[in-house]
Amino acid sequence: MDRVSTALIAASIESINRVGPCAAKVTLERIEDVREARRKVIIDRAKEILHKWTIESMPTVDEVFKEVAETLKIAKVEKYGSEELSAGPEVDSSKEIIVVEGRADVINLMRCGLYNVIALEGAKIPETIKRLCREKEVTAFLDGDRGGDLILKELLQVTDIKHVARASRGKEVEELNCKEIFGALETKAPIEELLKPKREKPKIEVPKEVVQIIKELEGTLEAVLLNEKFEQIERLPVSQLAEKLQQTDGVDTVIFDGVITQRIVDVASEKNIKKIIASRVSEAVKPSLNVQTMMFSDIIES
Repeated sequence: MDRVSTALIAASIESINRVGPCAAKVTLERIEDVREARRKVIIDRAKEILHKWTIESMPTVDEVFKEVAETLKIAKVEKYGSEELSAGPEVDSSKEIIVVEGRADVINLMRCGLYNVIALEGAKIPETIKRLCREKEVTAFLDGDRGGDLILKELLQVTDIKHVARASRGKEVEELNCKEIFGALETKAPIEELLKPKREKPKIEVPKEVVQIIKELEGTLEAVLLNEKFEQIERLPVSQLAEKLQQTDGVDTVIFDGVITQRIVDVASEKNIKKIIASRVSEAVKPSLNVQTMMFSDIIES
């Protein structure tokens, strides 16, 4: 019954003044919802079950410690193939493997959770590596130095590697942190891209005054602003360049020892500056219709 019906019945019962031959008085003391009482019993029991379940299923401190410690363990370097090359434990089980130069490189990659790795351990390419390159998809991950260049050349001649990743120029794979390792592997280059013939970029002819300024600026981290007649307007530190360009009119060419960024190009476009010449151009710079960007290496005297 709903509450209204229950209340009406209770009031009716209270109105009774006689039971059989006897006078009677009925008084309502309280109304109890049986469903609510059952609900409370169920909730109390559920709490008891949950409490017991939590205690029984919760691992002990020793179990937690053991589980965490297991995840921190670094697998041992194994010996692989007839040459007993240093390798991780997943070379056989992985369809893709990483070939590095030495044992220290293997250890460093395994420290970052990469176990499908094997070392060349020398400039001569082992037969085991040649076989793996035929059977699996292989990425060569090499140092960013002359040694890495020579090994890559040798690999390209005698194996069928699929990708190449390199440490930053001047750095070795064994020196990289995990972020640098994964970054290098994510930007690995397909071997077809490396084997494409590279066309030499044509040189851009500029007046001898510009060539002379470039020679003077190299290594100084300074900038020179020129007008249309290639006359110097101002020379200043590169750190002040963007701000100065916004404040200066009549600039036709900017030459500086630094990197051309999108901000510099945007400011130059706003100020109608025709040319920017610098030591490098950032890969993030978008081509501009009214601003010509050049590197020092692109320049030749007209």
